[in-house]
Amino acid sequence: METIWQIFLPIFQFFWQFLKTWWWVFAPFVLLSQAKYFWRWWRTYRFELTLRRIVLEIKLPPDVEKPIKAMESVFAGWWQIHDPPNFREIWLDGEYQLGFSLEVVSTEGAVHFYMRIPDESRRIMEAALYAQFPDAELIEVDDYTKAVPQNVPNKDWRMWGATIKLAKSDVYPLRTYKHFFEEREDIRPEQRVDPVAQLVEGMAKLGEGEHLWLQFLLTPRAPNETDFVERGKAEVDKLVHRVAETGKKPTIPISEDIRAVGHMLATGEDTERQMVGGIEEERGLMAPELRLTTGEREVVSAIEEKTSKQTFRTTLRYIYLARTEKYQGVTKVLPFQYFQQFNTANLNFIRALQTTKVYTVRTFFWDERRRYIRRRRLFRLYCSRDNFYWPRGGGMFMMTIDELATMLHFPSRGAVPSEAVPRVETKKGEAPSGLPFE
Repeated sequence: METIWQIFLPIFQFFWQFLKTWWWVFAPFVLLSQAKYFWRWWRTYRFELTLRRIVLEIKLPPDVEKPIKAMESVFAGWWQIHDPPNFREIWLDGEYQLGFSLEVVSTEGAVHFYMRIPDESRRIMEAALYAQFPDAELIEVDDYTKAVPQNVPNKDWRMWGATIKLAKSDVYPLRTYKHFFEEREDIRPEQRVDPVAQLVEGMAKLGEGEHLWLQFLLTPRAPNETDFVERGKAEVDKLVHRVAETGKKPTIPISEDIRAVGHMLATGEDTERQMVGGIEEERGLMAPELRLTTGEREVVSAIEEKTSKQTFRTTLRYIYLARTEKYQGVTKVLPFQYFQQFNTANLNFIRALQTTKVYTVRTFFWDERRRYIRRRRLFRLYCSRDNFYWPRGGGMFMMTIDELATMLHFPSRGAVPSEAVPRVETKKGEAPSGLPFE
């Protein structure tokens, strides 16, 4: 042992002296990625100080007679705030693609629809909404999150919340309004099966001291960002059993040689060895696409349709909070009941990315502390409208305009007759053209 140490000790000493003398040569390469991250974070923070964001309450029309497809047109109009910054604007000015949030809020049983948007985008957002729903109203209000203590949870307030994700890859779509009956032309508005009705009715049942907040953070995705489309194509190729073009020559692996030798020794008969790799045509006269079942063909069609539409990067979360004496744990299930309507076994379904629940065995003595930290962090991220992994990216998934329109639209009075939803009481219209002014 001493001999080995005597051999390697001079080598260690040489490297140590080398690093002590020349460490500054390697430091920039080691710290470059972190330096870039903190530089961009600082520049983004400076840019954030120049932005003004406003909260608008959406007052629903007296009645909504248009189909959900009208809301899809609204999201297509809201997508037009897409204005990606260039290299200089990103790294020097700290700019980034602006987004907005849509929120459904129940305050002690009163259900409200809110938008939090950049003030500079207000004209575009209003025009897209009024084009389809001219009887709706957008009113600037104070941020409702400031109406509760900012140190929730505490001894007087309890809360539970979750951040949502898709169980499968986001190239698989959720169930949309095309799968509901209300889009048939022969059905009147009051007879529609409205998926939002369940959420609104549940929120309307909340009592004094209870609050339930549902939030969608949306950022338009550029059409020239091919990562989402490429992932969709790769998934389709996998489903139709296409062989990827690797550019390599097909070879026979050693496992095939061993299998063939074993087969000959056991039976005395020769066997064909399978080649792998490269561009290999599948055997048979029928193309792989034609061998798909009806269900597989529907999945492939759904993926291709989703990747062809306008999409938003989405963060989805909700919070239930109430005074300690009014807190009812069963209420936290309401949003998950609502999400179940859009789940399909063969396409995609919604599940929790993280909840505020902590239950472990080995580290049970830390559970209460971790539970408190998760709740504080979720409440802070909700109020600041930041993504799950802020200040880094991640935790988001792609949703198309028809998926968003299905999950977030204005219910008709026939579907939701409850007075808990404030609506515009009178219809607005232009004055007659011949009306005298004197």
